[in-house]
Amino acid sequence: MTAYVTDAKQVRWALPRPVAWRLEYTAGVPCDSFWLRCVWDENNTTRPEDWVGFTAEYQGERVFTGVVDECEVSVTGQGRLLELSGRGMAALLLDNEALGQDYQVATQLDIIRDHVQPYGISVASKGKLPPVSQFSVSTGSSEWSVVYEFARYYGGVAPRFDREGRLVLTGWDDSEERVVDDSVPLISLVRRDKRYGVLSQVMIRDRWGGTAETVTNKKFAAAGGRARRIITLPAKNAYKSMRYSGQFQLDKSASELFRMEVTIGQPFCAWPGDLVTVRRKGLDWNGQYRAVQVTVGMDGAGRWSRLELADPDFTV
Repeated sequence: MTAYVTDAKQVRWALPRPVAWRLEYTAGVPCDSFWLRCVWDENNTTRPEDWVGFTAEYQGERVFTGVVDECEVSVTGQGRLLELSGRGMAALLLDNEALGQDYQVATQLDIIRDHVQPYGISVASKGKLPPVSQFSVSTGSSEWSVVYEFARYYGGVAPRFDREGRLVLTGWDDSEERVVDDSVPLISLVRRDKRYGVLSQVMIRDRWGGTAETVTNKKFAAAGGRARRIITLPAKNAYKSMRYSGQFQLDKSASELFRMEVTIGQPFCAWPGDLVTVRRKGLDWNGQYRAVQVTVGMDGAGRWSRLELADPDFTV
């Protein structure tokens, strides 16, 4: 992997070849992140404290775009070492507070113009998210929360960033499927079942209309799950975002009930959102899953990828 850094004037430098590195990709939440370590001598003409941007390439392909959060130069018996870490481009939306305002009708172009483009972020796949009437931006909200609410709660699409650092506002691309079979160099495989945080029932109350709707996760309730939430609709009659759907709340909470973690002795073998079919002899958990988080790294054990897999229709 070749890593590059840029300063505030967009001057670019190539870093020495890393001796260890780790790139973490998510399905949008939390933010992508990176870390690397390389040998650093006193003859370098650039100063780490000036760096603001980071990119990485592997075999001529861009594999990460982000911002620098922290750098450290240490002097040890092994010489000078540089450690660099940061996050993906979503960091710019997470770190900046949005101006509180009300849109009579908010369109996708409005959201991109007011909450994405001011930070130098481009949009890869704009999709066709529907306009939203009476859309409000609360004071204190991050720019990311504005984009997420508009795209996810109203448009049904989970926003995320690609490896070029561009915002993606379309659904998953299921045209290609990754296969983990007996030919794949498997390092480890772990299945995790976590009941904590999963809801068995959600009640949606409309105090102004005097009605209430209850939705139950029958499968989880039958398995002994007992966790209810009560959500009260806001006073705005036109506010019909998916956030206030009982089924959405159930699906979102159930998305972490099951996870499978597969570590493979190959780099960059899948990306978040990819469909992954596990098909190995003697395994009880064979089937089709979706990658929700992918970590790729290189250390003393060589190059590897760790895939966190969930049900194909999991909710972000």
